[in-house]
Parts: sequence; C-alpha cells; structure tokens
Amino acid sequence: MPTPVIVTGAAGNLGSAVAALLAARGHPLALVDRAREGLEATAATLPAGADPLLLPEVDLTDAAAAKAMAEAVFSRFGAIGGLVNTVGGFRTGPVIDGALEQWSLMMLLNATVPLNTSVAVLPAMKAAGFGRIVHIAAAPGLKAGANQAAYAASKAAVLRLVESIAEEHRKDGITANCILPGTIDTPQNRAAMPNAKTDGWVQPAAIARLIAFLVSDEAGVVTGGAIPATGRG
Repeated sequence: MPTPVIVTGAAGNLGSAVAALLAARGHPLALVDRAREGLEATAATLPAGADPLLLPEVDLTDAAAAKAMAEAVFSRFGAIGGLVNTVGGFRTGPVIDGALEQWSLMMLLNATVPLNTSVAVLPAMKAAGFGRIVHIAAAPGLKAGANQAAYAASKAAVLRLVESIAEEHRKDGITANCILPGTIDTPQNRAAMPNAKTDGWVQPAAIARLIAFLVSDEAGVVTGGAIPATGRG
C-alpha cells in the first residue's frame, strides 16, 4: 500500500511533476505551497480520485508553521510516509559588502526550510518505523564557483543535514537523501538562458521518477546519498 507523502513546493515545475507521478502510483498526497492558485492548478492535473490534501500559504521558513503542516497531514492520513521538499531559491553574487542579505535569504530558503520540514515529519516517521525524506541540493554544494558563495553554502548545508538525519535514524526505518539536479528544463530557465544549448537539460518528469524510487519501499537501502541527476552531456 503506497504511503502518504508530503510534497512541498507543489505548485512549481518539479513539485508538480513529483505530485503527478506519485498520485499516479497511488500515494495519498499532501501538497504544500505558498501559492494557492498554483497549488490548485497542480491538484487539478492529478488523476481522478487522487483527492490530495491542499495546504496553501504555508511559510515553511517558520518552524511552527512546518509543525502545524505535519500535524494536519497526520490528522488527515494517520501517517507520514514521505517528505519530498522541492522548496528553494537561487541567487548569485560576489562576496562583497552587502552580501549578507543574499546569504541570509539563501540560508533561509535552501537550508532552514529543509531543517524545519524534516524536524516536523520525523516524530511520526520514527513512531511508525518507516519514513522517506528527499531534499533538493545542487552541485555547487560540493564545490562553489565564483559568485556562488551564498547559494553553494546553503546547498552544502542540505547535504550535511541529509547525512546527519540518515545516521541518526539508520535503525528507525527512515532514509534521507538529496538530489543534485543539472539544469532543469523549465519555461523559466529557457527564458533566463535563451541562447543555451538545452539538449542535455533534465526534464522535471525524469527527476520525479528518481524521487518516486527514493520514497518507495524498495529504496530502503539508500540513505545519506547525494544523487546526481544531471542528464545527458
């Protein structure tokens, strides 16, 4: 029986692709996003009978809001089998006077949200003896380039968070992993990089298939991983 899964950022390109695939595979879903209209649009594309729990306007940078989200999901489904967190942000800039604002924003979106959502779901998962946590990291979390200090540091924090959760809950039936995507083929990225070669860009649906595996029963031996999803060269 597929377990209930929370998908955060479910109105986005990747989040909506994950929601569509998990719904098709029979997972009860809780869809979370700040954008109410986008969340409703994602829900409208799901298979008939999916009946997801919609949680709009949730500020996951706030620990109390994340906890309330998890409580609402548990109240509806009686379990939280998986968390797929696709919330994040991207900013670049040099390490100069004024860089603190960008640093704080990247840490809030890319590091604090994964922490808050993980903390919120772990008690229910531990009690059940089963859980699957998937966050989205990025290759700069392994090695930063110029103008990537804030972004890379925030994604490195995701890697260390996932590794720690994996070790802390190795005997609890809970896994924690993160994905390192290549450039995702989205309308926004195409608009931002109109002259880029897009042949090797990664389709959201392809990443969704990887995530669907990671939240499955079969992925119980995969934990603490930073899994590249960089597409074709």
